[in-house]
Amino acid sequence: MSEDKTAIRNAATVIVLRDRDSDPHILMGQRGAKAAFMPNKFVFPGGAVDAADADITLASQMPAVCRDRLCEDADASLVHPIGVACIRELWEETGLILGTAGSWAATPPPDWQSYAATGHVPAAHGLQFVFRAITPPGRPRRFDARFFLLDAAEIASDLDDFSAACDELSHLQWIPLRKAREFDLPFITEVVLAEVEGRVRDPQPPQSVPFFKNGDEESLFMRLKGRAPVAADD
Repeated sequence: MSEDKTAIRNAATVIVLRDRDSDPHILMGQRGAKAAFMPNKFVFPGGAVDAADADITLASQMPAVCRDRLCEDADASLVHPIGVACIRELWEETGLILGTAGSWAATPPPDWQSYAATGHVPAAHGLQFVFRAITPPGRPRRFDARFFLLDAAEIASDLDDFSAACDELSHLQWIPLRKAREFDLPFITEVVLAEVEGRVRDPQPPQSVPFFKNGDEESLFMRLKGRAPVAADD
C-alpha cells in the first residue's frame, strides 16, 4: 500500500540540551538537499511514530505531568509510542543512547537490534514535553509533532560519538544555544528555540505546553494544560 502523503502523521522530536548551567548547547543536524520535507534545513533529531513503537517496552515512563499534557486534544494511546519514537529516532539519527543498562526480555525487532546490542533498554523518564505543532496545510508532508526537551546528562553514551548514526542528518553538532539562529532553520524550529531558551534554568517539566494547531479551516495557538496535575508516582 502506498503512503498517503496528505495524511497528518504523529511525530516526535528531541531537543538535547548540554551544559545548561554554564554554556548551553543543543544537538542539531542538517537534512539532505533532496529530502521531501525541509531540505537543507538544520533540525533537531526526530521523525514519525511507527506502528511498531507501541509494542516496545519502556524501562521508565516520562513524567506524569508530560503524559497528562500529551493526552489533551489527542488519543491517550499515543503517549507510549511517542515516547518510544523519541528514543528510537535519537538512536537512529545520532547514535546516542537514551536508556538504562539492561537486557531485553525478548528478541528485539529489527529496528531495535543495534540499540539492544549496546546493552541498554529504552527509558523515557528524562523526556519533557515542551511544544506541539501541526504542519500547516499545503506542505509536501504534514506532521503532528511533539517536541521534547532532554538534558544531555540522561544520555548513556559518549555525547560526542555519532559513529552509530544513520545518514539522514549530516553535520551533526552541538550548537551554542545563543548562536542557533545563525543556521538555516525551519520557522517552527525558531519558535521552539524561544521556548527552550525560557526553560534552560528550569529543570522541571512545564505545567502548560504551547500548541500551534494548524488545521485546514483555521490556525490556532493554544496552551495544553491537561487535567489537574497527576501524582508523581502515578
